[in-house]
Amino acid sequence: MADCLFCNMASGDIPVERVAENDHAFAIRDINPRAPVHALVIPREHIADAREIDAGHADMLAGLFTLASQVGRAEGVHESGYRLSFNVGDDAGMTIHHLHLHLVGGRRLGHEG
Repeated sequence: MADCLFCNMASGDIPVERVAENDHAFAIRDINPRAPVHALVIPREHIADAREIDAGHADMLAGLFTLASQVGRAEGVHESGYRLSFNVGDDAGMTIHHLHLHLVGGRRLGHEG
């Protein structure tokens, strides 16, 4: 989508420092981090949110989670632990309507919900 921030990052139209990437996704640091480590793992394919995921996205999802694990190792939180989460829709706090996985860690996290 031409007006999607993450699509423009994926295509290179908007340059961004990437923490890691693979064929299916790329990872960047969140500009408003909630913890010492806060990265966004973003699929290259435009999917508005998790409500649009179906069985045809299996390879993309595997690539997304594989990259998240790689980022966890690179950021030094693989052993201590980290949280992975998707926001789905406006009420969940989603501000960019392109599926993305938050990887948050580097400190003890409280319970959510």
